[in-house]
Amino acid sequence: MELKGIVPRTWRRIKRILLVLFIAQFVYIILLRWVNPPITLTMISSWFSLWGTDKHFRKTWVDAADISPYAKLAVIASEDQLFPDHDGFDFKSIEKALKHNQKSKKIRGASTISQQVAKNVFLWQGRGWVRKGIEVYFTFMIEMIWGKKRILEVYLNVAQTGDGIFGVEAAAQAYYKRSAASLNREQAAMIAACLPNPVKYTVNPPARITAWRQRRILQQMRNIAADPDIAALVKE
Repeated sequence: MELKGIVPRTWRRIKRILLVLFIAQFVYIILLRWVNPPITLTMISSWFSLWGTDKHFRKTWVDAADISPYAKLAVIASEDQLFPDHDGFDFKSIEKALKHNQKSKKIRGASTISQQVAKNVFLWQGRGWVRKGIEVYFTFMIEMIWGKKRILEVYLNVAQTGDGIFGVEAAAQAYYKRSAASLNREQAAMIAACLPNPVKYTVNPPARITAWRQRRILQQMRNIAADPDIAALVKE
């Protein structure tokens, strides 16, 4: 009888804990519509990886109004050209990536900017199905609550842009000794070029693949700049 009583009591407590956690994360998502994320798991991991080295952890938040339109255009051109049009997921790219990954050992991703923000702000790095499933939830929520401009602003501030460097402002200062607001087209494209692998795709000095990606991004920036939906996002 005693054991039978413990099980339902334990289950009730678990349900209460789960409910509190759900409400807490929901409130946190809403708060981040206006409050800037303090730190992420990726940043913490990077900070620990620099321990004992001569490298420094760099992170500086800047509002969207203080980021060059070229930087906004560059990351859209590089990472997610359908960003203004989708609801968080690019299903055609996901389908192509799945087909490619079935045939090749070299894994190809298809994450949108929204998905990357959901992963970087709320979750950990990795490719497991559990993390991907949770990522879908957070992507849906930030699309509904934050909106595109806020998602782009957060992305430009939390994305890793070098070894121990996070955000476009920290990258601009580290690589070009200038603010994110004053980045020119070529500099913005070079920073965007490192995003798939910011430790390997070095900006200064530029790795060969980074320079190659920069040329492609510059071309794509010219191609998409006239799109009215993209123009509305990059203009503050």
